Amino acid sequence: MSDRAGLRVAEDDLLPPPDWGRRGAAAPGVRAAWTFGPLAALLVAGRIWVAPEIGARELDAWATIFVAVCVQALPFLVFGVALSAAITALVPASVWRRVLPRRPGAAVPVAGAMGAVLPGCECASVPVAGGLMARGVAPAAALTFLLAAPAINPVVLVATAVAFPGNPGMVVGRFVASLLVAVLAGWTWLLVGKGEWLRIPSRPHAEGTAGRLEAFRQDMRHDVLHAGGFLVVGAAGAATINVVVPAEWVDAAAGSPWLSVLLLALLAVLMSICSEADAFVAASLTQFSTTARLAFLVVGPMVDLKLIALQTGFFGRRFAVRFVPLTFCLAVGVSVAVGGLL
Repeated sequence: MSDRAGLRVAEDDLLPPPDWGRRGAAAPGVRAAWTFGPLAALLVAGRIWVAPEIGARELDAWATIFVAVCVQALPFLVFGVALSAAITALVPASVWRRVLPRRPGAAVPVAGAMGAVLPGCECASVPVAGGLMARGVAPAAALTFLLAAPAINPVVLVATAVAFPGNPGMVVGRFVASLLVAVLAGWTWLLVGKGEWLRIPSRPHAEGTAGRLEAFRQDMRHDVLHAGGFLVVGAAGAATINVVVPAEWVDAAAGSPWLSVLLLALLAVLMSICSEADAFVAASLTQFSTTARLAFLVVGPMVDLKLIALQTGFFGRRFAVRFVPLTFCLAVGVSVAVGGLL
């Protein structure tokens, strides 16, 4: 009897589970496989129609631009991400409460100025802003820091100076325009924003030295891999624009002041390059005006695809559909105004 019972148990172990074969949420690997399909189709189409038009000289030029952008930008990216991870994991919450004024209107510009001394990359700025809100900081001030920290911190400004040697106006223009956009966005949200539009996240915080060091290690590893992937995509996009896109198309777009600004602003959203590296991509787009390239540098750290996804996940869809267009319009408008003075 026991043998039969044991045999029955063994046979049951070989049977599929009761819910086998039922439709459910697709596994991440399945979703990735379906996502790979359109990419493979694009590669095949490029091999058939684009590759025959590219000669050895164009390919060498593409590789030169791609490698130059990556090699120049990578040290700044790694250093900026490490500094951002250290601040996120090691700076205690009491620092924010002591520095920021209690009045939200006054806290907004102070939070914007803190972005210049407490750097953070785009990926880290969203959870940091969520943590500030969870600790009682006014949402308008936290959102101002979210926009300012990736755009005006010292690492980004030094990278911009290296990418644009002999052009200090680009560094000053980026700092002024980005800070203005962050402060204006914070004040606008303070005036018209509603509490029900914003979902304030509650996040556990690492306690103790060991927990903070582990949080630093995990944040840095994640952000280096994540931002490095977007750097490769951005460098490839810049090289492609310089080599593959017909010169007359680029000249036509660059010749129109408004079209060139909007084109590079949208390109910044799509490329989603880390702010420590985007200046090198902008510097390679020599066909475009200074104002258009300034718009690329101001829009990118504040509105891009990964930021839209992060803001939606942390603060809710109702927040993102209002805050993202507000930030984009302010960034483009302020870039045009500041660029006209350069």
